Amino acid sequence: MSASDDLCFMSAVAQRRLLDAGEVSALELLDAHIDRIERYDGMLNAVVTRCFDEARETAATNAVRGPLAGLPIAHKDLVSTRGLRTTYGSVLHADNIPTADALIVARIKAAGAITLGKTNTPEFGAGSQTFNRVFGATRNPYDVSRTCGGSSGGAAVALAARFLPIADGSDTGGSLRNPAAFCNVVGFRPSPGRVPSKSGGSGLSDLSTSGPMARSVDDAALLFSAIAGPRDSVAGVLTEPGETFRRVQATELAGVRVAVTEDFGGLPVQAEIRDAVRGVAAKMEAAGARVVEDCPDLADASRIFHMLRAARFRSRFGDLGEEEKAQLKDTIIWNTEAGEALTPRDEDWAIHARAALVARVASFFRQVDILLGPTTQVLPFDVDIDWVREIEGRQMRTYIEWMQSCSWITVTCCPALSLPGGFASGLPVGVQLIAPMRRDRFLLSVAKAVESITGYGGIAPDLSQLQSPGSKHD
Repeated sequence: MSASDDLCFMSAVAQRRLLDAGEVSALELLDAHIDRIERYDGMLNAVVTRCFDEARETAATNAVRGPLAGLPIAHKDLVSTRGLRTTYGSVLHADNIPTADALIVARIKAAGAITLGKTNTPEFGAGSQTFNRVFGATRNPYDVSRTCGGSSGGAAVALAARFLPIADGSDTGGSLRNPAAFCNVVGFRPSPGRVPSKSGGSGLSDLSTSGPMARSVDDAALLFSAIAGPRDSVAGVLTEPGETFRRVQATELAGVRVAVTEDFGGLPVQAEIRDAVRGVAAKMEAAGARVVEDCPDLADASRIFHMLRAARFRSRFGDLGEEEKAQLKDTIIWNTEAGEALTPRDEDWAIHARAALVARVASFFRQVDILLGPTTQVLPFDVDIDWVREIEGRQMRTYIEWMQSCSWITVTCCPALSLPGGFASGLPVGVQLIAPMRRDRFLLSVAKAVESITGYGGIAPDLSQLQSPGSKHD
């Protein structure tokens, strides 16, 4: 491994220490990561739009001294980047060049990070398999015949492959957590209201939130500290400043009350993933945690999620013209039509049912401190399969049903984090840690403690056999 690779394998926190000490320059750090992308991303297809020359200019002249100063980053291709192509994974926007940054991008830049490109995502982020007709599929670095998950798939691959130390993502039904599990990294879905967006929030739109991805909890917390916090012009944002989360101390696991579930009350889950959940629970118990098998009552979570998601798709795509709709993939059309079929009575039911679900989960967390379960219900599957049709003999009726281990948690309003939980047949397995609503800092502290007793996150993929045919991207 070269000296530049040594830099790329360091944590973001360690890279920041080197930058602060003057032992490496921002340009040297950037070039080390660019070199790795150019060597290995030809097969993986994670960083799909690139601005390396502009990034080098920024690194050579950047005077920003924020918490992310000098760290390279690529932004998910669902967020607008001023002057840098943003396609949303859609042929409708293949040549789109935004004139303004999304709020999360603006905050990351203000914190000193250096943008080197955009990471791949499914079309409009729909589905947990990263492929689209603009850039093609992104492949799992642990086995390039497998998917990396999605929709923050390019971000997860770039982290696992050591192309980036930190990456931003977003999550509706698991888009931060699912690819993190498939790629052996950390994906953190914060509580609704932690990370504001210029579009604001409502009872429906809080299904989706931006969040950090990284290779460790410390690095995720560092990025989270830059993107979280209030904004006067955005309603519904929690008031704690982002700096609150910058440094996380691992909690003492002795005495922590842990509820563990292998299936969240009846979901089909592959045996290897159940084994991983039990294995992490055993390690927590050995560290002194009080572990019990239990799960909150998540009745109606599936119907609530599908209704609220469908309403979002109706709002986003319902007014498109027929020619534009013809350019959408069939699953987006299905979701949009499901939204158009909703009645006011349906939406009223969903809002009230969700309130009841949130109350039940809050009551559950008065008896336990943390919930441990599977992040995904399946291992990374064939990259040529668009979505999972069957799990453990049970048929999946829709393209998002196979990821209910994440989407059910979405509607609880609880913060959730996917943490590396082991390997099965060489493929990563993620476990999901869930904390009570708005207990984001506590969740990070527990995750850091669990990370320290498992050690799976340090296992990198072997990219030595990958041949880079050269870049086809801008």
